[in-house]
Amino acid sequence: MAIVGFLTSLAGAVMLLLFAVRMVRTGMERNYGASFQRVLTGQQSKLGASLVGVVLAIVLQSSAAVTLLTAGFAASGLIAFSAGLAIVLGGDLGSALIIQILSFKLDWLVPTLLAVGGWLFVKTENRKLRQMGRILMGIALILLSLRLLRETMDPIRDSVFLPAIAEYLARDYITAFLVGGALAFVMHSSVAAILMCVTLVQIGAIPFAAGMSLALGANFGSALIPVWLTRGMNVRARRIPLANIALRGTWAVIILFGANLALRTGQFGDLQGGQMLVYVHLAFNASLLILALPLCSILQAPTERLLPEPSGPEAVQAPDRPVSALNPCNIGPPQQALSDMKRELLRMSDLVESMFRPVLSLYQSGEKAQLKAIKAVGREVNGSLPGIRAFAAAIPADEFGKENAKSVRDLMEYAIRLKAASDVVAKRLCVLAGRMRSNDATFSKDGWYELVRLHESILANMKLASNVLISDDLESARLLSLEKTEIKRVERDSREHHLKRLQQGSAKSFETSDIHLETLRALREFNSHIAAVAYPILYRNGQLLETRLIENIPMLGDDE
Repeated sequence: MAIVGFLTSLAGAVMLLLFAVRMVRTGMERNYGASFQRVLTGQQSKLGASLVGVVLAIVLQSSAAVTLLTAGFAASGLIAFSAGLAIVLGGDLGSALIIQILSFKLDWLVPTLLAVGGWLFVKTENRKLRQMGRILMGIALILLSLRLLRETMDPIRDSVFLPAIAEYLARDYITAFLVGGALAFVMHSSVAAILMCVTLVQIGAIPFAAGMSLALGANFGSALIPVWLTRGMNVRARRIPLANIALRGTWAVIILFGANLALRTGQFGDLQGGQMLVYVHLAFNASLLILALPLCSILQAPTERLLPEPSGPEAVQAPDRPVSALNPCNIGPPQQALSDMKRELLRMSDLVESMFRPVLSLYQSGEKAQLKAIKAVGREVNGSLPGIRAFAAAIPADEFGKENAKSVRDLMEYAIRLKAASDVVAKRLCVLAGRMRSNDATFSKDGWYELVRLHESILANMKLASNVLISDDLESARLLSLEKTEIKRVERDSREHHLKRLQQGSAKSFETSDIHLETLRALREFNSHIAAVAYPILYRNGQLLETRLIENIPMLGDDE
């Protein structure tokens, strides 16, 4: 029974640690996720890219998350291989810095963080403050989980079996390396795995040598996570994680053998304690960054040979975009029909996103070819609507039942919204971008920054809308509705700031005033169309009012 209790307590502490790390990352992504693309894709030098990786890993609490973000942008051609690899290497060092911060004994902060974070999350309506509350509570739970981990391991430090296992891992460092790698991969978090190793060394549960080998293995295992998660993506996305695991794996094995040999011969003296393990982890990642940064460009050719672009029949047959999922002659049962409609709407949403993503850059470049390409995609979106209508009309309402028929109408309504959103891009934003270039005008620095931030926020909302479409999740629908309100607020604030710049006599603001204000209105309208997917879910769950008007207010002159 004692063993069962120990394993249950250990599992609880580890699960709390994983949940807390994820909680912090979620808060960071929701607060600052819209800016990640601009920061990641705007790097020219490898040193600057690596510094961005360091910061992003600290923000996201995960080097794997930084690698996946970078791989996604590399797949879209938005970031070069060398810059992407530099960001990932910086992310590994940032992840090590997180461990240094969290390894300090900060238990005294837990009540304060929980109180402040809980109040911000529960009592405030401001989105950014709520997410800051989530972040503070997540940090508190990380510290609490580490304390639980220490308390769980304390009673068995002097047991019979733990010293034997610890001594075996210290002797057989290859096994310890593999165990550390498996631990990081299974936990899907190098931060959580290495914090656990540091805690075990700190309380004397395992010797320093065993902890070092486990930590080096965890470094290798954390590099394996993005390789596994990107296995279904295109080759451009998979090259950066592959190069990263080659670099980290090679350096980890070299340090594993070299450091253990030095420890056994006494060249490093008697290294002890969890803090020393943190220093080793930091030194490993810092030295890897310094040594590997010059190799980022050199490694591109070998990785391209290992993962070449597809050619031949496979490349020819692979369509650029998925074809329609609808077939009016094969409607099937209600769940199949609704799934087919959702797949078609998801395809339309992807097309609309491919139109919207580059549109703001056209205000600066004004490339006619890209304008034509965006309008061509808009025609494809418009062409999808008759197919959805035909499919919805072919559905036998009597056989599907009232609830399913209502769902079909809601999906049809969202298809109309997506078509309207594509029209906003093709017929308004593209036209405004053309006017901007024909007038050879430029926005003021502050005005352009406001538009970029608004554009980024709407892109994040598009991803959230796709999740709502697929999952019908009430919490996500509420969040999307709140984000719509936030976009309205940002648009209103930007309009006010623009008018203030006009009052202050800004020449650039005066030249582009009409275009700036029309762009703000178009972006707000586009976001409203995208967020409409949340309305049926909110209505269904009684989370949305029919009207904003206050009822039963007698008007002057009304009869009593």
